Amino acid sequence: MALLERVSTLVRANLNDLIDKAEEPEKMIKQVILDMQNQLLQVKTQVAIAIADQHLLEKKQKENADKVAEWMRKAELAVDKKEDDLARVSLQRVESYRELSESFGQQIADQKAQVENLKSALRQLEQKLAEAQGKADLLIAQHRRARAVGKASDARFAVNDNAKAATFDRMKRKVAHAEALSQAKSEIAADNMDERLAALEKEDRIEQLLAELKAKRGASA
Repeated sequence: MALLERVSTLVRANLNDLIDKAEEPEKMIKQVILDMQNQLLQVKTQVAIAIADQHLLEKKQKENADKVAEWMRKAELAVDKKEDDLARVSLQRVESYRELSESFGQQIADQKAQVENLKSALRQLEQKLAEAQGKADLLIAQHRRARAVGKASDARFAVNDNAKAATFDRMKRKVAHAEALSQAKSEIAADNMDERLAALEKEDRIEQLLAELKAKRGASA
């Protein structure tokens, strides 16, 4: 589906590469975030629609399963009353509703797979959006700083001789490399911490849902 393809493209996007290649990085990062927000809204809508369709299919399947049971009781009654013709008609209805129920069962399985695909895309896009929003200010600030350093370098090159300019350029590269290395380490550490916290939250949520489900199944048993 086209929507999932667009989401996949956004999820695969490397924000740092986009910044480096963009003529107007600030405008570009804001546009990327806006695109993600728009796609996120569309995916949420599609998930809701898909889940509603799944529930409708499940309702139809149950209705047909109930019809199978109903007509089977009628067939049994007809047999008890020695009404073979009525029993045959009832059994024909049983088979008809059973076939419909099985057909709905296959549609439900397909629909569930579609729902899971949409939910997975939604989770990935939410994660990517959070990453983009978290890095947006940092990336823009880095770009502004790099642009300012570049202008300062141009000004110095204009007044210094070639030897001094070359020395300054080497120093600038060393400083930029050290800054980039330090920033990368900080981001890696922050990402690891976020991932660990997110994993703990997810585990707690899963345990909570499991407990609720067990309680619910126990209450209805």
